[in-house]
Amino acid sequence: MKISANSGYVKRTQKDYSVSFKLQVVEEIESGQLERLEACHKYGIQARSTITQWLRKYGTFDWENLSKETMSKTPEQKILELEAKVKLLEKQKARAEHLAERADKKSILFDMLVDLAEKEYKIDIRKNYTPDLSTSSKKGTKKH
Repeated sequence: MKISANSGYVKRTQKDYSVSFKLQVVEEIESGQLERLEACHKYGIQARSTITQWLRKYGTFDWENLSKETMSKTPEQKILELEAKVKLLEKQKARAEHLAERADKKSILFDMLVDLAEKEYKIDIRKNYTPDLSTSSKKGTKKH
């Protein structure tokens, strides 16, 4: 802990709180006994973001789906959730297809530019690389 000389302000770090204390605060918030701001005032925690970090690390809240794991959902809620997920996946798929199409067009354009440069400057830009087989893998050749 760092104490400011002029104001008596106590600056705490994550190391100043024990794991058991963090778990207690998380339990009180998740059970509905306290809100994050109330916990800040009650325990002298300086920022709600500190508590949010504890909730993410120690809590039972599913931050990816923004829903509590222990809560059971009605079939209608599940359907709505799945429909939203399908829409999101369709949007992501359309974006990926768009990017793939753009990449294909860029590749074709690049090939055309290389062909044009080869004709214009009468030089080979592309390497005609054919890998030679190693001596041990050629037919009839044995390595001793």
